[in-house]
Amino acid sequence: MPMSPAFEQRLTAVLPAVVERFGTPFHIYDAAGIGRTCEHFERAFAGIDCREYFAVKALPNPAVLRLLARHGLGFDTSSPAELTLARAAGATGRDMCFTSSNTSAAELAAALDAGAMITVDDEAVLNTLADRLTVPGELAFRVNPGRNLPGEGDHLFGDPEATKFGVPADRLTALCARARDLGVREFGLHMMVASNVLGADPLLFTLDFLLERAGEIEAATGRPVTSLNLGGGIGIPYRPQEQPFDLPAFGAAVRARLAAWGPPDRARPAIRFECGRYITGPHGALVTRVTNRMAKWRTFAGVDAGMVALMRPALYSWAYHHITAPFAEGREREVVDVVGSLPENSDRLGRDRDLPVLAEGDVLVVHDTGAHGHAMGFNYTGRGRPQELMLHPDGSVELIRRAETEQDLFATLEFAPRRLAAPSGQQVPS
Repeated sequence: MPMSPAFEQRLTAVLPAVVERFGTPFHIYDAAGIGRTCEHFERAFAGIDCREYFAVKALPNPAVLRLLARHGLGFDTSSPAELTLARAAGATGRDMCFTSSNTSAAELAAALDAGAMITVDDEAVLNTLADRLTVPGELAFRVNPGRNLPGEGDHLFGDPEATKFGVPADRLTALCARARDLGVREFGLHMMVASNVLGADPLLFTLDFLLERAGEIEAATGRPVTSLNLGGGIGIPYRPQEQPFDLPAFGAAVRARLAAWGPPDRARPAIRFECGRYITGPHGALVTRVTNRMAKWRTFAGVDAGMVALMRPALYSWAYHHITAPFAEGREREVVDVVGSLPENSDRLGRDRDLPVLAEGDVLVVHDTGAHGHAMGFNYTGRGRPQELMLHPDGSVELIRRAETEQDLFATLEFAPRRLAAPSGQQVPS
C-alpha cells in the first residue's frame, strides 16, 4: 500500500534536495518508522517471553542492523556472511539464530563459533554436527508438517511435501531422541508454512502444531522444548486496497494459546519470530527518475532503476509495488508500464499503472522496498546495484551504502594465476 502518511511527509520534504545531492536511483529507509514498528511489535507480545530475530537476508545493511539491535532485536542468519553482519551490529551468542538449508560443515562451524542457535533443517545437519563438528547442548529443529497443512498451501511455499525445507513431522520425535542421546539437553522448534500473509490463521496453525509436537517430544525424550519459532510469514499490504496484519489481535491469540497449554505451573516455551518484511518493508522506498518515454502498443516510462534494484516484480508474477510521482500531481493522467533498461521483458517495476503524464526527469517513488529490495539485486549486463540512504528522525539523510561501480564488478577478475596441468601422457584432442 502507499507508504505511511508520516513517512511520505518526511520523505517529500527532503526529496528534491536528496535527489540533487545524491542523484538517482537509490533506496531510502525511514529510521523513525522502523523504530516505531519495533516498539509496536514488542507491545503486541507484552507479557510473554517473545523476541523478534530480524531476517538479515531482508535488508543486510550494517546501519539498519545497528538500529534494530538498539531496539533489542536479535538476528536470523542463513550464511556466514550474515553471521558476520549480525556480529558487527553487536549481536553475540543467542542474539543470533542460524537457519539454513543444505548446510555445509564449514557453515555450521561458523555458526558454532558465533555461538548462534542452530536450526536443524534435515537429519543430514545433525549427522554433520555429530560426525565432523560438535553437537551443542541446545538445538532447534525445523518441522515440515507434510499433509497436516490445511488448505492448498501458500502461493510461495506450495505443497509441503515438495519443499526442500524441514524435518518431516512423522520423523521429528525420533530425530530429537537421537539428538538427546548425542547430548542435546533442550530443544527448539521452528516452522514456517506461509509468506507475506495478512491474516493470522497460518501462524496460529503453526503455533498449535508446534505446541502439540513439543508435548510429544518432551514426553518421549524427557527434555524440554524451550522455544518455538513461528517464522517470518507476517506480511505487509503492498496493494492500496489491502488491510494490514492485525498484530495486537494476533499477540492476544498467542498469549491465550500458551496459557491454555497444560497446567498453570507448566513451563511455557519462548516465542520467536524471524520477520524481515514486517519490520522494515514499509519503511523503504526506491527513488528513480524517468529517462525515456516510449510509445509502442503500450506506453512505457523508462527509468534509471529496474530489476537490478528491485527483483520482486520480475521474480514473482503476482508481486506489486505501489508507484507514485510526487512532483507531477495535477497533470492529466495516463496508464503506463514502468520499465528498466535490461534486455529482459520482465524488467518492469509496474504494469498498467495510473500515473500523471510523465516527462523525462520526473522523479518516481516505488513503495515498500525496505525488505527483499536491494538485497535481491544482481549485476546482469554489468549494471550495478544502487546506493542506500537513511532518513533520520531529524530530517538529515545519510549515505549508508554507495552505488556499485565497474571496479566492484570486475574485482573478481583480479587474482593470482593458477592452472592445473594436463595429466602426464594424456592425449588431448585437437
